[in-house]
Formats: sequence, structure tokens, C-alpha cells
Amino acid sequence: MNSKMSRVLALLVIAISANAQNTATYVSIDSFLILQSSRVAILTVLPKDPASLPPTTEGDQAGTNQCGTGNNDTSMCQNLYMNNVQDFCLWGPQTTAEIGAVEQIVVSYCSFPGRGTRLFHNGTIISAHFVETPDFIQITGTGNFQDIHIAAGDAGGELDPHGADGAGNPHGGLVFTNRWTQGTSGLGQQIHEWTNFMSVSQYCIRACKPGPMAAAYCQHIYDVTGCAWNMPADYGEGFTECKGDS
Repeated sequence: MNSKMSRVLALLVIAISANAQNTATYVSIDSFLILQSSRVAILTVLPKDPASLPPTTEGDQAGTNQCGTGNNDTSMCQNLYMNNVQDFCLWGPQTTAEIGAVEQIVVSYCSFPGRGTRLFHNGTIISAHFVETPDFIQITGTGNFQDIHIAAGDAGGELDPHGADGAGNPHGGLVFTNRWTQGTSGLGQQIHEWTNFMSVSQYCIRACKPGPMAAAYCQHIYDVTGCAWNMPADYGEGFTECKGDS
């Protein structure tokens, strides 16, 4: 690393340390990953590509970001992918629990194999409606989420990359999409602003396109109001994919 880049990175660390509040894990310039929490900022040299992630990206992370390609019902993968109505993931408990009680340690459940996550069982997803706008993508629908260990009767909880301690819910949870760019491996790009509401029977998840409006379209302050307030959309029967306005 040359001296000019070293000075730039040093300034970045200082700036981040001074403003390390309500932040999450970010892939930053070139091949540098900036890890940030409410207490500390760490700079680690890592590739951007989700196929080449480290074992973990937060110090107290329960799962892993180095997930491989195999799938099983005990995977601890905390990478979530959101590409289209047939290829998406949701957060869920490792074992039966209410979402709000385990939001820091949830893992990824997906519809598409080959990324090292747990998979939805047949019948888990009852409906799914994918919408792409200029500023975000989202999927809304219903499911039998006792299949992914959400407790019976759970009215729900919210997951996002910030959390009360700045390490995200889940800690170290990363979200990727290839909707806007394929990336080196075809797994897409990391999304820094996203939100996912999960109950035992309903879900909604939104990933916001990197840019100046990302935080505005993926707010994480209305976490007790659920899907209907945060993502008014189609929660009815069927599987659809369409484009819309922001």
C-alpha cells in the first residue's frame, strides 16, 4: 500500500471513529472493508465480492459470512440475497423463538441453493410479490414461518443493518443483490441500507439502491409498526414481479 493510500485510509478511520453511531458493516472504497460499531471502527483489507468474504464481520457475531456453497438445516450463514421473486432470502431464528428475542443472532433462509444458507422447505413461502423501483427493490407476501423457527403467534419483529448497538440485527448480517450489478462472481453488490419485517405468517423486505436516498427509503425507526405501515404493497395470493415508482 503506498503512502498516499495509507494517509487516506487513516483519515477514513479517524472520521468513522468520530461518527460511529447507529452504523453497520460496510464494504467501502476499492478493496477495503470498513467495519463499524457504536464502540469501535476497524479497517480490514478484504475483497468486495461476496464469494470472498471473511469468516465474520463483527466481533461478537453468532454466525458466519464465509458460507461456502452447501445447504443444510443447521447452517449459520448470515448472508442474505435478494434478486427476484424466485431468488430471495429472509432472516429467521436458529431454533424456535420469537424474532424480537433473537434478532441479533438470526440466520439466513433462502429459496435458491448454492450459497451455504438454510433453505425454505416446500410450502414455507405461500405468496411473494417482487417490486423494483428506481431507488429500491422489495418483496412482500405471506408464509408458514414456523418452518423457519418463528414461534407460533409471534406478531413479528424488524431486522436492519443498524440495531441498538450499531452492529446490525443480526450482528454481522450482510445483504447482497445482483439486481443492479452482477459483480465479479455474479453474486452482486452489498446493500448498506435494508429492512426486513418478519412475523409467523407475513414478511416484507426492502433493499435500497446505494445512493443519497438509500437511508430515506430504508428507514429503520418504525420497527413496531410492521409491514403494513412500512411497506404498503401486495400481500395477497400468488407470485408476481413488476416495476414501480419509488
